[in-house]
Amino acid sequence: MATKGIVFDVKRFAVHDGPGIRTTVFFKGCPLRCAWCHNPEGISPRPEIMVFPDRCLKGCRDCLALCPKQALRKGRGTIVLDRARCDGCGACAEACPSEALRLVGRSCSSEGLMEEISRDAPFFSESGGGVTFSGGEPLQQPIFLKDLLTLCRLEGLHVAVDTSGHAPYSDLEAILPLVDLFLFDLKAVDDSLHRQLTGVTNRLILDNLGRLSGAGAPLVLRVPLVPGGNDPAGELERMADFCASLPRRHPLHLLPYHRGYAAKLKRLGRGPAPTEIAPPAEQALREAREVFARRDLSVTIGG
Repeated sequence: MATKGIVFDVKRFAVHDGPGIRTTVFFKGCPLRCAWCHNPEGISPRPEIMVFPDRCLKGCRDCLALCPKQALRKGRGTIVLDRARCDGCGACAEACPSEALRLVGRSCSSEGLMEEISRDAPFFSESGGGVTFSGGEPLQQPIFLKDLLTLCRLEGLHVAVDTSGHAPYSDLEAILPLVDLFLFDLKAVDDSLHRQLTGVTNRLILDNLGRLSGAGAPLVLRVPLVPGGNDPAGELERMADFCASLPRRHPLHLLPYHRGYAAKLKRLGRGPAPTEIAPPAEQALREAREVFARRDLSVTIGG
């Protein structure tokens, strides 16, 4: 029997979420609250409305009449959403002729989603690509994820799971035979710094990473480099030492921070974004790379 879950995007022809050309499925819901999250629409597990004020048509009031919660009003030529009233039903977005309102998050069945994914199978075989389940955090919906992985395995598709690692190890263990590659995010090793940056402890994350490495899981470590956040020299040294101490050596990707999420925060009614943070300079990236490379770790900038 097919299971159901909530996703907020299906990105076709992705090239940064594993090898080859991929279809990336973004699950909704995440236990972390990273200040720099470039997919803030994936944090809440519930459907949400994104507002694009510049697209609102003058004189159009179609959405107001259809909102069952009366959460919308016109203000200064554009639409204003009262998020305290909104329940994310999506009636307004469906009625909007200009996509000034967009529903982020939809319920779908594993079988229905596989029909979408399967359309891209010819591109996977030609490029050595496949499917990546990302988010949010895919392991927030473990049954839905496992069902999709099983269906992908039956179709012979290469599968990657992009995870923060903040989940019961039993959930990771259950999908281990079904996953070709784990893209494992590592934000910080110092627990107090990790709490400050993400809102949660990293004890479960580090333990899971060690256990996956010991179990022989195919892993790529992904470390976001956030200026003024997780990039102090001491913390980079600690992260490098931890990665080198794992039961097996794994490729590591340094991911430079970028500001692309700021507009999304505004459209979701959140913020303000920490715009004072600038992307890391090339010199800082080279120096960070050297910290990890000195431990004989294979390091790539980006990925």
